Amino acid sequence: MSGKVIDLRSDTVTKPSPAMRRAMAEAEVGDDVYLEDPTVNRLQARAAEIFRREAGLFVPSGSMGNLACIMAQASRGQEVICEAAGHIYNYEMASMSALGGVLPRVIPATDGILSWDAIAPAIREKSYARSQTALVALENTHNMAGGTVYPTRVAHEICDRAHDAGLRVHLDGARVFNAAAYLGENVAPMTAKFDSIQFCFSKGLGAPVGSMIVGSRDFIERCRVIRKMLGGGMRQAGVLAAAALVALEDGPKRLHVDHENAQRLAQGLAQIPRIAVRPEKVQTNIVIYDISGTGLTSNQFLQRLTERKVLGGAVDARRVRMVTHLDVDRSDIERALKIIGEVVGAGF
Repeated sequence: MSGKVIDLRSDTVTKPSPAMRRAMAEAEVGDDVYLEDPTVNRLQARAAEIFRREAGLFVPSGSMGNLACIMAQASRGQEVICEAAGHIYNYEMASMSALGGVLPRVIPATDGILSWDAIAPAIREKSYARSQTALVALENTHNMAGGTVYPTRVAHEICDRAHDAGLRVHLDGARVFNAAAYLGENVAPMTAKFDSIQFCFSKGLGAPVGSMIVGSRDFIERCRVIRKMLGGGMRQAGVLAAAALVALEDGPKRLHVDHENAQRLAQGLAQIPRIAVRPEKVQTNIVIYDISGTGLTSNQFLQRLTERKVLGGAVDARRVRMVTHLDVDRSDIERALKIIGEVVGAGF
């Protein structure tokens, strides 16, 4: 048996490449709280250039980036409309309420993709007795819907109609470069109508740490204050920004490989008895499948895989999530499928 662990828990588990390690070792640094780290400044400027925005802000995590954007655009006691399975609602420790003082108003959507027709009825009527809607937050790609992608026309319609209603729109674009790769589009026109965008370097792009907010110059300055309030002011952060610069330039070019591997994983899983998956729903690098037919819970199933050096994550008691990334190749996918088949008794 190969000694390699095939880690499909997330695309956050990747190790920095040799190019990233060299860049980190050689990074020119300064104190970023004083705005004096040249590598951080270069990263922020490059991200803003790619998204055709006025400015960018490097933050330690996507969760902090999302929270800063929410706090900069919604006042305490207001509401943020988001999808019911969305990351900002389910996986960010209720920070928008606990720290930001705003209330999520959740709407379930097929495949995690909201439409204006679904959003419009959730907007609060003007009343001093009700919390008022301030912001709409979309997630692209949508993590817990299996990496699904917003068609750009749908996202643009939501932005246009929300603006007409006096609302702002935030994009949790943690994996927005995966969405762009799937659509064959450029991230700048895809995201042009959003008021704020957060994206991650530490997911599909392969950097060890960090996320970015982009937007107008005034907006970014508001977020800089909030970042400091949340404890996200960093000092000689250029050692991290250097790896993120490599990820930003090189990472998007190879995301199609992860998508192809995810599709192969889904197609292979569909051939294993007692596993339910719809390969046609797999658009990017996330595969979610149902193992309830095996008679095992997700945790039991994953424990058996772990014993065979294949790692995944539980969505709930019956669903498992696996994510492809730059540290797994096609041979790893084939081996993972073989082991999964053996674990559920398919014997192929």
